Amino acid sequence: MSTLLEQWRAMAYDQKADKGKLQRFWAVYFNTEKEIYAQLLENPDEVVRGTVKELAEKYKIDVMTMVGFLDGINDSLKEANPIEEMAEDTVVNLGFDKELLYKNMVDAKADWLYELPQWKTIFSDETRKALYLEQKRSGTVVKEHKVGRNDPCPCGSGKKYKFCCGRN
Repeated sequence: MSTLLEQWRAMAYDQKADKGKLQRFWAVYFNTEKEIYAQLLENPDEVVRGTVKELAEKYKIDVMTMVGFLDGINDSLKEANPIEEMAEDTVVNLGFDKELLYKNMVDAKADWLYELPQWKTIFSDETRKALYLEQKRSGTVVKEHKVGRNDPCPCGSGKKYKFCCGRN
């Protein structure tokens, strides 16, 4: 018997599924996800708790969609949920770290989430911009300048690198 999370992932990432059907599935899911986040962000300091089934009922969605939502938000929670082995009666929480959630939404390129109007009451424009840029920069690889053979040696000797520290 597979876990709820395994069932969700098999359904959501089914490589054999009809592409159009899968696109419609994700369109509906992303819209549902947006509605849940809009509700959560209305009162960002409240930690919503309940069983998987209770939360699904609270947000008027099926259990599988709730499992998908829990899978998506888990990395942004202050206290992670046991998503790998959860069942319908497992008690979970939605107590998220606001900055981490915002950055994870930026990282996922989920503009429909990080541009929700509720963020404006949580963070100032400057803070949102700073968090956005911080997250974008975190994925940028910066190569160090490589000293060329004929460049001045970085040790300060005044010699060419190949005749100083660059010797084998």
